[in-house]
Amino acid sequence: MPLSKEVSISQVFPRLTIFSEENFRGSSRILRGNLGIRNTDSILDGIESLRFFSTSSNATLVLFTRTRFRGNFRVLRGNHNIADLDDFISGQDVESLISTNQRLTLTQIRNIRDRGTLPSGYSTF
Repeated sequence: MPLSKEVSISQVFPRLTIFSEENFRGSSRILRGNLGIRNTDSILDGIESLRFFSTSSNATLVLFTRTRFRGNFRVLRGNHNIADLDDFISGQDVESLISTNQRLTLTQIRNIRDRGTLPSGYSTF
């Protein structure tokens, strides 16, 4: 009888590289897959810059002015390098974010903001 082999699937994209200092300096961490960061100050003692990369044109990065996906937001599609997250959204800092390979609509983003929670299938930090 053949042995069954366990298969594990890991999502490689999108790839979000976060940095503790502006201009992609300081400590860094690479996060992969569909995810949300509830409070950017809770990782690396604060995220000051980031690189967002995906092979999908649907990839979406959503930046929020308040923790837990609340407040005003800015939607970015495709690959982005942001050297300074301070004052990035109408003069306000980025306090939480969503990184996904899915094309999130404005309605979906508003629902996330209103509930403060992500859909199933997302990792949260």
